[in-house]
Amino acid sequence: MSGEAETEFEGVLRQIDDAVPFEPGYYNESYLDRRITARMRRRDTESHAEYERLLREDADERRALMGALTINVTEFFRNPEMWDVLRDVLRERTSEQRRVRVWSAPSADGREPYSVAMLACDDPEIDDSRVEVLGSDISEEALDDARAGVYHTTRTTDIAEELAPLSDPDRYVERDGDAFRVRSAVKRLVEFETHDLIRDGARDPFDVVLCRNLLIYIDVDHKGALFDTLEASLADDGVLVLGMTESVPPDRRDRYEPIDKRRRVFERV
Repeated sequence: MSGEAETEFEGVLRQIDDAVPFEPGYYNESYLDRRITARMRRRDTESHAEYERLLREDADERRALMGALTINVTEFFRNPEMWDVLRDVLRERTSEQRRVRVWSAPSADGREPYSVAMLACDDPEIDDSRVEVLGSDISEEALDDARAGVYHTTRTTDIAEELAPLSDPDRYVERDGDAFRVRSAVKRLVEFETHDLIRDGARDPFDVVLCRNLLIYIDVDHKGALFDTLEASLADDGVLVLGMTESVPPDRRDRYEPIDKRRRVFERV
């Protein structure tokens, strides 16, 4: 990237910082560049300077860019082998505790927190009456979709296949053609809130925190601060679940015992 182009790119980042509820400084530049470039192609803009002007003048584009920048790749029971490990965690915790609090952050369109609730309802060895799930995200649009709890099979998303780990998916979703609506028995276990892991900091301690596939997009200089937030939101013996290509930072590994290292499930010690 030439000096002039870099200056124009930084102008776009400054505009995002000023006008979009998103902290670009925490994310690695290659990730930001990919998402911004995709929006530039969609809007047929040829330079960062032109796109910066578009962001200043067009509220719809600011909202669209926010959606593009928010990490929103998700599915029900993503990486099924991890859910087998989480099943054992919930069995153990609900047998010993009156309340087991689970936080999915970021939760995108809600499929991860609903997966936790469905797992709890589906397994006879998990006391689902003791499970409380919070899904949070920076994107209000994603949270609106999550609260609605309606998902559609498309060319790239097969909802029926995603729900295959359940013994009887029809108990948890109502199907109408390609649309799948989460049933109230599942929704009663889940709440959704706006929360920015970078700006808003830690939450009350949770027994399980799922933060999968976010750390890989965070700039290396800021991963420690984000991990501080996750750590402060965990109970003393809480369980942390990361993405399959993520891990606990080397300087913190003495604080965690792997429950299943390959599936990235760790218990705080």
